[in-house]
Amino acid sequence: MEASVELVGRDLSRDYQLAPDDGIIVRPTPVSLGDELQVEYRGLLAQSGAEEVYLHYGFGRSDWTYVQDIPMEKSADGTWTAVVQVEEAGRFNFCFRDNANNWDNNYGRNWSYEIHGDGDFH
Repeated sequence: MEASVELVGRDLSRDYQLAPDDGIIVRPTPVSLGDELQVEYRGLLAQSGAEEVYLHYGFGRSDWTYVQDIPMEKSADGTWTAVVQVEEAGRFNFCFRDNANNWDNNYGRNWSYEIHGDGDFH
């Protein structure tokens, strides 16, 4: 059986969901140095009824730098949202944890976006 994705009428330049069922949306994409990113989360922790969710993020190509945990806000539809200012070059790397210290880290791979316009291409 062949799967299909309905994209008609959707403005893909404004947001990007990493995989059809992972519940992660980052906007705007592509990510550029200086952007204010909105990260939306409807993944495993949200589906498990977490009382609090935190965005754990950092910047860098290999090792994460400027690592922070920020609380996400829950909306009426169960989506958790956080806003991050892209102030470092390289990559924007992130995962999620809840107040019980359960993690959603994409099966150990985390999530990562290249930061465009940073002038650093090594």
